[in-house]
Amino acid sequence: MLNEDAALPTLADVEAAARRIAGQVLDTPCVESRTLGEIVGARIVLKFENLQFTASFKERGALNKLLALVESGAAPKGVIAASAGNHAQGVAYHAQRLGLPATIVMPTFTPGVKVERTRGFGAEIVLHGDSFDAAREHALRLADERGLAFVHAFDDPLVIAGQGTIGLEMLREQPDIDTLVIAVGGGGLIGGIATAVKAQRPAVRIVGVQTVRFPGMVNAIKGTAYPVGTSTIAEGIAVGEPGRLTRRIVERLVDDVVLVDEGDIEQAVLMLLEIEKTLVEGAGAAGLAALLKEPGRYAGRNVGLVLCGGNIDPLLLAAIIERGMVRAGRLARIRVAARDLPGTLARITSVVAEAGANIDEVHHQRAFSALSAQNVEIELVLQTRHRQHLDAVLAALRAAGFEAARY
Repeated sequence: MLNEDAALPTLADVEAAARRIAGQVLDTPCVESRTLGEIVGARIVLKFENLQFTASFKERGALNKLLALVESGAAPKGVIAASAGNHAQGVAYHAQRLGLPATIVMPTFTPGVKVERTRGFGAEIVLHGDSFDAAREHALRLADERGLAFVHAFDDPLVIAGQGTIGLEMLREQPDIDTLVIAVGGGGLIGGIATAVKAQRPAVRIVGVQTVRFPGMVNAIKGTAYPVGTSTIAEGIAVGEPGRLTRRIVERLVDDVVLVDEGDIEQAVLMLLEIEKTLVEGAGAAGLAALLKEPGRYAGRNVGLVLCGGNIDPLLLAAIIERGMVRAGRLARIRVAARDLPGTLARITSVVAEAGANIDEVHHQRAFSALSAQNVEIELVLQTRHRQHLDAVLAALRAAGFEAARY
């Protein structure tokens, strides 16, 4: 146990990492969001790690590890890593900068945008397995076969210490923070931040956030047996089993780990895009999702959130935006029943236009309708301002003599 404890990073290790990587990664903005604070009922500070060159905090830990390998001469044939995307880009980018050959093993479900950008940094890409754990095992085998230095995505003291530099910066920029809400996959981010923050400010409350589909850390520290899923929109934290080192740090220093649903994460991604005009991936929105799910838990507190990544598949983002518009009543499908006469559709569209809504789609249903043969059922997809506006559109249609209802 003493040897294992000695492997855990300390505040001194995090401070050493900060000196080592200084000037090679961004000291990202850490600023208050007044609008989100008003919505949640707390003071909310955002750390914009999605502004790193590879759009993720993962650069910090990867660079700290790579620089240590270069200093010690421990990677003469190059390095290898396993990652769902962000760690891959961090390793590939900084390995290229440092002149180290890099091989990256990625799960087959990794978004194409992450695969192509990693390849663009000169790394050899190997797609293997349907989970992070399967990719990691394959990477370890290749490391042995090729004599490469393995750069773990989270369960490495140097990687954890590198991620912990975020905590140093947040306390320096926002010393009034009393709560940190941090996304958890393997635990490297929260482990590093907790190491840095608790050593300086033990009273700061640290809460981890996982998606219900990948509750590995919750199961590990709470003794629960929630099932592990196969996919999530927060693929950056889609880790089945947390790290050995990170689990011990979380058990000792993290106050709680909570779960959020996919819908919570979708809502948070959309709110950050609309309110803060910043693009985050699912994992990057997990902290805000936790606040939106349980705002009373954080009421009146000074909360720090880390927007840990911004690499989201454009098609997924489009789906999240569209689904969010549906939930907000800004995109709606209605059904209008009317006599099947010339000019009926023109009258309906005219009423909708006068009510201030825009028509996205129109579908006539004659054969597939329970109405009489003399009637027609028209389905409309509308853009509206909000739910109350949709109600006004329906009321206008009914006032014009049509049967109209949400579909």
